[in-house]
Amino acid sequence: MLDRSWLAQFQPWLEQRALFRFQRQPLARGVAAGMFCGLIPGPLQIPGTLLVCTWLRGNVVAGGIATFYTNPLTTLPLYALAFYLGALVMPGEQTLPAWTSVAPGGEFTVQALGAWVQALGTPLLVGLPTLGLVMALLGYATVQLLWLAPALQRKRRLARSR
Repeated sequence: MLDRSWLAQFQPWLEQRALFRFQRQPLARGVAAGMFCGLIPGPLQIPGTLLVCTWLRGNVVAGGIATFYTNPLTTLPLYALAFYLGALVMPGEQTLPAWTSVAPGGEFTVQALGAWVQALGTPLLVGLPTLGLVMALLGYATVQLLWLAPALQRKRRLARSR
């Protein structure tokens, strides 16, 4: 089917078996890619994850699922955390702008949200990739540990039985 469709140009990448392999390394790389790309704004998360998974030979399915840690309920706290992380890395004192400074009445609107994110400025731009790297490393390590946990438990049981 790839020969006749618009996907034909992507055939060499899509045929890489690691992209759909459910083994420890491809899964860990896919989760790491999804955790990193999950902080990309809106509709670019999944395409970004597909590109990074192709580049790293990570599992595309795991990467796509991992991006869902960002949703309307978690985006604002993650952006605030990214701001604080960026402020920690940057020189000088950075303060989180108050919501009331962009929305005087305190009401929540899309325009007020956009103004608040824009007011976060450079610390957010520094903090988002930094937080993405931290999340990617945590996701990679978690998959590695969860995958190896049964093997380590089995090794301990065998050592005790001897």
